[in-house]
Amino acid sequence: MPSHRANAHGTACEYVLAEKYDVELDRASWRDGMRAGVPWEFKATAHRHADDTPGNFKIYREYHEKLVEESGWYGFAVYRVRGRGTEVLKTTTRAASRLPTVRWHGGGDHRDTQQAKLAIDDVF
Repeated sequence: MPSHRANAHGTACEYVLAEKYDVELDRASWRDGMRAGVPWEFKATAHRHADDTPGNFKIYREYHEKLVEESGWYGFAVYRVRGRGTEVLKTTTRAASRLPTVRWHGGGDHRDTQQAKLAIDDVF
């Protein structure tokens, strides 16, 4: 799937997560919104990619560390494409300080930081 389509699905998931968890969207570089003074970052992935591999959530180290420092939370959504739309299959939340152990690596160069990938099963 071209990245602009994936971005559209991710944005659709952000709106669902913001409404479900009562987060006001404000989109700073390291967070997507705030709830009662607490920062939130939303992550979405397709249940399966076009090549039939399972989806995963990308976490960026610099932003993650800031979220932990600020006692922030993640909202996660798994979706699938339905026609031209997005169907959110499941959501969950997790304190940034309670993510599973990740292995940081390159790949986040466009954000000047390292990234890690979390499997769907590691989050749900």
